[in-house]
Amino acid sequence: MDSAEAIQVKELDKRASGQAFEVILSPDAKAEFPLSPPKKKDVSLEEIQRKLEAAEERRKNHEAEVLKHLAEKREHEKEVLQKAMEENNNFSKMAEEKLLKMEANKEQPHGASLAAKSEKFKEKGAACDKKVEEVRKNKETQEGTSED
Repeated sequence: MDSAEAIQVKELDKRASGQAFEVILSPDAKAEFPLSPPKKKDVSLEEIQRKLEAAEERRKNHEAEVLKHLAEKREHEKEVLQKAMEENNNFSKMAEEKLLKMEANKEQPHGASLAAKSEKFKEKGAACDKKVEEVRKNKETQEGTSED
């Protein structure tokens, strides 16, 4: 029996989503299309053992890959941490050096201006001392003349 004769196609009403068909198989066609899956061949104990060993090998390889990846990741993290610590130390050193320079610059003009002010006060003090001496002399001379 030809399989095309055993199959009957019946068109159902058309729909907006497309067409619908009903496929009718004759009773003889069912013998050609078995409903149960084909029988699997018998698997020997050796074949099962071989497959289990292959699966175990794949599992070990996968585990080794995962461990290798994790080791690489840890190494990268260590490198990143070490680089960050180095950069932090360099930044700290540079900041400390800059701070020392700023303090030195701050003290230098301040110290110079302080010395200049001190010198100025000494000069003014000396000038005041001269004035005081003059005033004393004048006072003494005035007292000496008024006593006479």
